Amino acid sequence: MKIQQRMAFHFTYQLIFYALLMVAITLLACVLFFQNMTSNEIRRNFPVGVLQQIAQEAHYKDGTIQITPEWDKLIEEKGMWLQVISAEGEVIYAVNTTPHHTLPASYSIAQLLDIQETRTFGTYAVHTQLNFAFQDPLLYMLGYPSPDLDQLVAWFDAYGQHGIVRSEAVSHLDRRLLETGSYLQVIDPESQIVQGIGDRTYVQKAYRQLDILAIQQSPSNYDTNIVAHRDKLSGMTWILYTPHAAGAPLKHPVMEKATRGLVWITVLILLLALPISIWHGYRYGQPLILFAGWFERMGRGQYDQVLTAKDMRKVFRRNGMMRICYRLYKEVIQSFYQMAHQLAQTEKERERLEKAQAEWMSGISHDLRTPLATIQGYGYMLESLPEQWSHEEMRIMGSTIREKGEYMLELISDFAMIHQLKQGDSIMELRKMDLDELVRCSVLKYVNDVTMSGYQFLYIGDERPLLAKADETWLRRLMDNLLSNAVKHNPPGVVVTVSVGMMNDKAYIRVIDNGKGMDEETLNHLFNRYYRGTNTEESTDGSGLGMSIAKTIVEAHGGEIHVQSKVWQGTKIEIILPC
Repeated sequence: MKIQQRMAFHFTYQLIFYALLMVAITLLACVLFFQNMTSNEIRRNFPVGVLQQIAQEAHYKDGTIQITPEWDKLIEEKGMWLQVISAEGEVIYAVNTTPHHTLPASYSIAQLLDIQETRTFGTYAVHTQLNFAFQDPLLYMLGYPSPDLDQLVAWFDAYGQHGIVRSEAVSHLDRRLLETGSYLQVIDPESQIVQGIGDRTYVQKAYRQLDILAIQQSPSNYDTNIVAHRDKLSGMTWILYTPHAAGAPLKHPVMEKATRGLVWITVLILLLALPISIWHGYRYGQPLILFAGWFERMGRGQYDQVLTAKDMRKVFRRNGMMRICYRLYKEVIQSFYQMAHQLAQTEKERERLEKAQAEWMSGISHDLRTPLATIQGYGYMLESLPEQWSHEEMRIMGSTIREKGEYMLELISDFAMIHQLKQGDSIMELRKMDLDELVRCSVLKYVNDVTMSGYQFLYIGDERPLLAKADETWLRRLMDNLLSNAVKHNPPGVVVTVSVGMMNDKAYIRVIDNGKGMDEETLNHLFNRYYRGTNTEESTDGSGLGMSIAKTIVEAHGGEIHVQSKVWQGTKIEIILPC
């Protein structure tokens, strides 16, 4: 797998993991929020809110109803009972009805209407919820014993007369109500208060008619509980106010279970996230720290010390395998190592070139100083007493001055050419030309030069024109360099053979001589710009740039140059040029 793919994979699954973590935390927060809302709603409307939740969450199919077991458990814990009545009045679902033997298995219309009107059934307070969510309507009845209601009925039976409290029992009932902080109101059919007995603080609260109903529906919103008993004969209603006993907060059992599950999942994800984060930090941090050390050493130029022995132990095991935390950056480490190696080699090469350049500059300064000293000496001689010198001596002085001047001009020309060749292709004007004719003319110039009478030049050309894409001026300079080198570094009597032709759809030029040849060291450094051969007898005879210039010209044409030579077995130079 490539490094781009590995990096994408690692960071993708890390992103997915933390995205799932954020989703889990968000879900947990939402569930906690809705649980709190639902629990508050149940608490405010208990037990009506419980009945509404049960009716909403129930499932009904083929005459069978299913309710979450947690609701059954809550009903049993609260000492309540639940019945679900079908459209035919049959009880199709019941919870905790066994302890309550008076509950029937079916209900008549009269019983259901009475329960709906009085909100009681026998000694039980009853809340009902008619649900139309399914094809047939279902009636949910939630009943529970009401000690306050039982007490109120008992007081009505013991102290009531014609729907009000008997006068002789008022003081006794007042004491009992004050002991519990309760208050009793007797209201006539026109909602007028006929009697008020007990704790008078309830009178100050001045509950309105709808407040009475609201307390019955949502008792947790008030600090008071109420129960009511209506006497059908007299039409009087007894209302008992008692202090609200705050118990433990009620919670939605299903939501609570889901919350616990999400809490555990979130905790597990957080526990997993911690070691994974540490592992990721170590995995991604260690290589970066290592790279920082490498860059620091590279900045100081310590290319050969970039990968220290300590770093190698960190990155590789004893068996040579890369450690796991560095495998993600395998290509980076390998490229870094190669770059450091190349930079180290480049630095060594730069130092070698600087040393060679210094040596070459020292040689060049010597080469320039020697002819200049000769020219200067002859100048002094001619300036002082020119009439004392004969014509022959004057001719020799002039010839020497000319030769030294030409040599210095050659050096300057080589320097200018090196500068031009550094500019690359911009100085080349490549066009189709006859290579055979150019080489033949270059050889013919040396054949016709009387100063070269001690050397023999042979030319082997092609019968047909040999067309190549080249720069004529630079190719002429190339041939001059090769032929002058063959003469300069060999004694008279040497045979120089020049040939041109085609080979593998490319043109070639060969310059072969049977002279002194070159040793291995000179051959290896032949194209080095700052190297001068060890077998050059005259120190002023050449700048050491000729073969370097020749190679640069060939490469600028997209060609190749090869040299073969052995001491006292001659030299063969072959140039390959594209056609």
